[in-house]
Amino acid sequence: MAAAAVNQMRPSFLPKEAVAGALLVFIAVLAMVVVNSPWGPAYQSLLSTSFSIGPTGGGIEMKVSYWIKNALMALFFFFVGLELKREMLEGQLSHLKAALLPILAAAGGMAVPALLYLGFASSAGFGQGWAIPSATDIAFALGVLSLLGNRVPAALKAFLLAVAVVDDLGAILIVAFFYTEQVFFDYLLMASGVTALLLAMGRLKIASIGLYILVGVVLWVMMFESGISPTIAGVIVAACVPLKAKDGHSPLHEAEHRFRPWVLFGIMPVFAFANAGISLEGAGQYLLHPITLGAAFGLAVGKPVGIALMTYVGAKLMKASMPGNLTQTIGVGCVAGVGFTMSLFVGALAFDSPALATPVRLGVYAGSIFSALLGLMILTYSLPKSASTESPQAEDQTRPFISVEPKYEVFDRAKP
Repeated sequence: MAAAAVNQMRPSFLPKEAVAGALLVFIAVLAMVVVNSPWGPAYQSLLSTSFSIGPTGGGIEMKVSYWIKNALMALFFFFVGLELKREMLEGQLSHLKAALLPILAAAGGMAVPALLYLGFASSAGFGQGWAIPSATDIAFALGVLSLLGNRVPAALKAFLLAVAVVDDLGAILIVAFFYTEQVFFDYLLMASGVTALLLAMGRLKIASIGLYILVGVVLWVMMFESGISPTIAGVIVAACVPLKAKDGHSPLHEAEHRFRPWVLFGIMPVFAFANAGISLEGAGQYLLHPITLGAAFGLAVGKPVGIALMTYVGAKLMKASMPGNLTQTIGVGCVAGVGFTMSLFVGALAFDSPALATPVRLGVYAGSIFSALLGLMILTYSLPKSASTESPQAEDQTRPFISVEPKYEVFDRAKP
């Protein structure tokens, strides 16, 4: 029902794959308008309001902004985890040879931006934000690519999808291992017990998504109390949802189908609205801030350089075909530099100080916008002027990540 409503509201001139990205742009602009309007103080006050969930005196209390960052984003990572598991079981990442090139490309697309960021910000004492430009916003990046329509070969789309998924896995691991200040091992031990229960449910092929979510809530609480980012609970739950149940249907596909519209048109816009607003008053002083420069250059320069370089080297070493020519690969690397919500999320974890929110957002905005525009320019120039001649079936096989109503088909494995 949610997906059908979204399709009915979609403007006829806008490709279906671009709807989620266009919505994020609108929400980001709206946040900017609200922050710089007379409603700005009310906006900040709302995000700073604290409330608790749970038993009186024993519940979890956080600000609204923290609930969004820790609870809603756990659901986002649950959805990402479902996509990742499907890809590893039946998609582009299910065979080592087919998966190795996008894995190498994603590694380069995380390492080079991080090094560029550190070059600008480390000596100034802001090195903990090194992971900000390492992330890719899947919905936004694929929305940008969809603007070129059928001119984009299926192999290039599949390559960007695989790189973005591996990027998200990298972001998940970064959050787990590098943005945890203190660990309480008693709660971590209890979280391990809950994880064991989820694994047993998966092995028994229990099909109830609601039951996984219910146990996942308990895991989220244990992870929160342990000091580790509770967003990781979403990935753990997703990893335990079985691809096939005893009756033959797929709980994994079902959950992904159900959550897709809520994530793309609910969770991500809410997160963007809460984190994308920049007060223009005094913002000029942050234009040359080390965090701003590190995030912007990391996304706009580091992403395409890292992805293109590792793709080229990997293809040579493995004697494999690249997904496109070098210019097209650079263009896709630029599109992968659209970090937006994922980069803002990492930035919010790296810098808790409100004073540093502005340079983080400025850098992410500048790097993401420049990456999108440059990627479109390069691909417009380098792609064939007419639509791709690849079969409609191959075209459909690139859509599981971005379609509102996915078909859950496997990518064309004939192309690495």
